[in-house]
Amino acid sequence: MKIVIINGPNLNLTGIREKDHYGEISFEEYVEELRKKFPEPKIEYFQSNVEGEIINKLHEEGFNADGIILNAGGYTHTSVAIGDAVKAIQAPVIEVHMSNVHSRETFRQNSYIAPSAAGTITGMKLKGYELAIWYFITE
Repeated sequence: MKIVIINGPNLNLTGIREKDHYGEISFEEYVEELRKKFPEPKIEYFQSNVEGEIINKLHEEGFNADGIILNAGGYTHTSVAIGDAVKAIQAPVIEVHMSNVHSRETFRQNSYIAPSAAGTITGMKLKGYELAIWYFITE
């Protein structure tokens, strides 16, 4: 089984920025913790601040991964193109947000990804990724 985590803009600063929303450790450190906790499935990680690179990665992995965990960051609320890419691929996608987007600015309450996602996890900080993995391995 292969699960791919795709993170969008500014999530490379996890552990540095807004620690109350995003936690204390870097995402790279967290991925290593996930790999130890879940030796199976194979967990791959990709992060980009560039919309087109995220779309390309969805296209690349969306027909061979068993599941994709997508945190598109701010693109969640603005990118019709990422929403269309999620709709176009075969792999199920779980949309994850570390912060509770519904308790933040109004514009963050809209998602172009959610209508095509298998589900959405929001407000659980880094734990949301673990919950998404549990979904894929127990589904």
